[in-house]
Amino acid sequence: MSLLKNRRVRRQKESDESVYITEKFGVRTLHIGSDTVQSSMRLARPNDLELAYTRSMMAFLLFQPDPRQILMIGLGGGSLAKFAYHKLPAARIVAVEVNPQVVAVASKFFCLPVDDTRLRIVVGDGVEYLGGKPSADVILVDGYDAESQVEALSTAKFYRDCMRALDGNGLLVINLWGGDRNFSTCVERLAQAADGLVACLPAGRPGNIVVLAFGRSPGRPRWSDLKERARVLETHYGLEFLRFVQDLATMNPHDAERLWL
Repeated sequence: MSLLKNRRVRRQKESDESVYITEKFGVRTLHIGSDTVQSSMRLARPNDLELAYTRSMMAFLLFQPDPRQILMIGLGGGSLAKFAYHKLPAARIVAVEVNPQVVAVASKFFCLPVDDTRLRIVVGDGVEYLGGKPSADVILVDGYDAESQVEALSTAKFYRDCMRALDGNGLLVINLWGGDRNFSTCVERLAQAADGLVACLPAGRPGNIVVLAFGRSPGRPRWSDLKERARVLETHYGLEFLRFVQDLATMNPHDAERLWL
């Protein structure tokens, strides 16, 4: 979720959680129940990540560069699902979305690929899906309604279930809004679920903060090693990984040589 706003040009059937899109300056945007931006796609580059926070969520590649199983809770316009599908060909992706209208709009207006052996869209509740004890290398959570984060996706139990679903060196990646009154509570719950192995990453535009929760300690990585990884990843994926490394130093314990995790 980002708090940009655009003019409305198309609206779905009215409801408490109406799903509609707008277009402005070559960018198509998804809204759910309000003018808050839930997802955006540049029409000329439909598989790119248009919003800064979605690009920042891919910072997990600094620590898990070759995920084979990716679970997404919350689909939106499918930006992350599309990017992972096209850029991570070895990964199998499951995206769980509770609102069937969102899935329909993402498929029709946001170039979401059809289901195949590498991408499966599940219409259902993300909390219930985790109850089935899935496993994943990376779990991406981006669950917002019209105004705020979905409460069920920020409970201590939900975070514990996410961490239990991670394989080996897996990561839980959550998009939070820094101005949310429950932001600190969410980070504390994440830290408890991950035994303190969490890192916060400001997401380029003031407000969104991506939190990385590690299933296993990355071993206090050296800044020099992170920067070297970032250069390689930036060349390969076209995302600002060097900025991600720089911004990790703004919100997390560290010294001149290492990130303390």
